[in-house]
Amino acid sequence: MAEGSDLEKTEQPTGRRIEQARREGQVPHSRELGSFLVLIVAASAFWLLGGWFAQRFMTLMKKGLSFDPVFVQEPQLAVARLGNLGLDAFVSFSPLVLALIVAALIPPFLLNAWVFSTKALTPNLARMNPLSGIGRMFSWNSLMELAKAVLKATLIGSVAVLLIWREWQDIFGLLAQPLDAGLTTAGRLLTFTFLILVATMSLIVAADVPFQIWQYYDKLKMTKDEVKQEMKEMDGDPMVKGRIRSLQREAARKRMMAAVPEADVIVTNPAHYAVALSYKAGMSAPKVLAKGMGVIAQKIRALGVEHGIPLLEAPPLARALYRHTEIDDLIPGALYAAVAEVLAYVHQLNQWKKDGGSYPAPPRNVDVPPEFAVPEVA
Repeated sequence: MAEGSDLEKTEQPTGRRIEQARREGQVPHSRELGSFLVLIVAASAFWLLGGWFAQRFMTLMKKGLSFDPVFVQEPQLAVARLGNLGLDAFVSFSPLVLALIVAALIPPFLLNAWVFSTKALTPNLARMNPLSGIGRMFSWNSLMELAKAVLKATLIGSVAVLLIWREWQDIFGLLAQPLDAGLTTAGRLLTFTFLILVATMSLIVAADVPFQIWQYYDKLKMTKDEVKQEMKEMDGDPMVKGRIRSLQREAARKRMMAAVPEADVIVTNPAHYAVALSYKAGMSAPKVLAKGMGVIAQKIRALGVEHGIPLLEAPPLARALYRHTEIDDLIPGALYAAVAEVLAYVHQLNQWKKDGGSYPAPPRNVDVPPEFAVPEVA
């Protein structure tokens, strides 16, 4: 049961899945929204500029149908006149054409679906498989498109019939009107009918746009295994990440061990902890060069012995330094006094090595502040 549920696409698409689909040209798309915007812009243009369009159209028709005997004698003039008429027509109706082009480009922006991808244009032989085509013809999506087309035709057809029934007297009255008045009335009727039909399409658009968005995200749904695999790809393989961290720790450990010979003193627990400190002239505070516990502490002490670095047993201080400092950090201010005792002993030890005399006694019971105290490891 669990295995079957893992194979079902029940998870919402991730941002990465959506972005990948966009790169492949898969975006939400509503043909109804595009058709509606083109029609509403055309209807609005005719409503606002219908009189001007009608006047320009009648002017072009009169100029085009007028007869001039000169054209019979010089046919080349007719070609030039035809070009002028075409240019006048283009200039007259170019605002409408430009508005329709803009309206056709707006829908992708409204759906946040504007994307440029050449992958959708790449030839795909799988699309030419007749069996796949038949399957798409009888798919749930095709049935929904068929139901939507039937609903649209029924709705628009019903509204058109009602409008014709409402305006039938004016329609038949056109036969008795003069040409100019008839054209004006016909333009008004057509524009009004066009606006009503476009407004009717808004109902279809209001239902189609949410459906197309839902269908788009439903197609991009993922199985639980796909989500897990994507998370692995984004976060990286845990085994690889663990290996990288292991290599990083090993490299840091090698750098730390390489710095031990530069230490001035190594504070030990003595068995469990070891912290190598360095203090040079001009430094604001002693610096931690290396620290370790267990086997690492043993290696630090061995390197210290090998390079003649003083080792001082101060268990409370060693534990506090190990717990409250990091490599290459300066020691906390609260530990200055305790570390100063250690460095004073190191100075005395160096003087003894240089001048001789009585061997300096190492400090005993180096105390640390209570807030930096660390319980001893058993």
